[in-house]
Amino acid sequence: MDTQVNPSIFKFLNKIKDNNNREWFAKNKDYYLEEEEKIKSFFTSVFQELSSTDDLEGMKVYKIYRDIRFSKDKSPYKTYRSCGYKRATESLRGGYHLEITPDGSFLAVGFWQPNKEDLLRIRKEFELDGETITEILNTKDIKETFGGFYKRHSLKKAPKGFDKNHPNITLINKKDFILLRKFKNKEVIDKKFYKTVLHSFQVIRPFFDYMSSILTTNLNGESLIDN
Repeated sequence: MDTQVNPSIFKFLNKIKDNNNREWFAKNKDYYLEEEEKIKSFFTSVFQELSSTDDLEGMKVYKIYRDIRFSKDKSPYKTYRSCGYKRATESLRGGYHLEITPDGSFLAVGFWQPNKEDLLRIRKEFELDGETITEILNTKDIKETFGGFYKRHSLKKAPKGFDKNHPNITLINKKDFILLRKFKNKEVIDKKFYKTVLHSFQVIRPFFDYMSSILTTNLNGESLIDN
């Protein structure tokens, strides 16, 4: 397994950007398969090492083919390669995401588009207690690695049933609970990138532990998981 991203992935993705059509892709299918094998090898290396410190259900390398059914942009191929790592069992919530793209690579952790039940449970918790999550996000490792919650994807108005003047309304208004770290191309192809990704995924564990405790209990602290 590869523990370093091959610089050739950026060249390939830039070619996709410049030739985003089925004719070019068909002629260069072997080129695609070669690059796909290399980046999958890196994603797999991350999965194997991360699995030694967290219980993972599996990894998913997302297909390069775009779903263009409801999009104005009919370009058939993505100009990035990405992978998700899902935590296992009901009690371990949250996920890891890694995306490689020219001049825009990043990793993300947290809870993307939670279902309405989970979202309401999180909001109710933050309505009662905003201090604990704030303290966790302000710990040295998390603050230095991620900075804080991704600031987009929040409601402009308070959700139904919540006071718009609540002191924790910024937390309550969030639709996703994501932390993100961006990388320059030179950082991605550096041999240190592998360890940087793993370290970033590992330091977020206190956040995952806390959010998992919220989503597996009711507001009285009683478990929602059948023993």
